[in-house]
Amino acid sequence: MAKALSKSQIAATLAEKVEITKKQSVQFLDELAALAYKQAKNSFTVPGLGKLVLVNRKARQGRNPATGETIQIPAKRVVKFRVAKAAKDAILG
Repeated sequence: MAKALSKSQIAATLAEKVEITKKQSVQFLDELAALAYKQAKNSFTVPGLGKLVLVNRKARQGRNPATGETIQIPAKRVVKFRVAKAAKDAILG
């Protein structure tokens, strides 16, 4: 299995494809991430890839694997990424 691309490799590839400098490409990636963090509470869509959504998890019973003791896990909000259908189709075929 191939290694995942690093941020600089992604930036270099994008810069080459779109014919911009690598510095501009890195800046674009940073700004996209910052915008996603800021807008995640309203859900943030990356066209063709998917969307970041905020989900409320209910409180539930859990078990400590070391002792077997039952514990209460509190309710919390979590960030999830829902993959777009187009991305699934392109990757899985």
